[in-house]
Amino acid sequence: MSSQPSQQLPHLVFGGELISLDGVEFKNLSNLDIVGIYPNYATAYAVWKAKAQQTVDNAQMRYFIVHLHRLLDPDAADRAKAR
Repeated sequence: MSSQPSQQLPHLVFGGELISLDGVEFKNLSNLDIVGIYPNYATAYAVWKAKAQQTVDNAQMRYFIVHLHRLLDPDAADRAKAR
């Protein structure tokens, strides 16, 4: 087991009802369901999956995972590829 703490990679899970199934424009931004911020993708994915399954009867309701760590440090992927 490593003595280094695992790196924080925050992910946001949110959802809302879309105007059309062909895009990602929401019917009402003020009604978005901000589910939460999670420390890693695996945790965010589990929450995303549960929320998506709860709304399966509404075809226009969609939940998303946003990789916040990529927004906070957009050059990190380039640095990792250069190694």
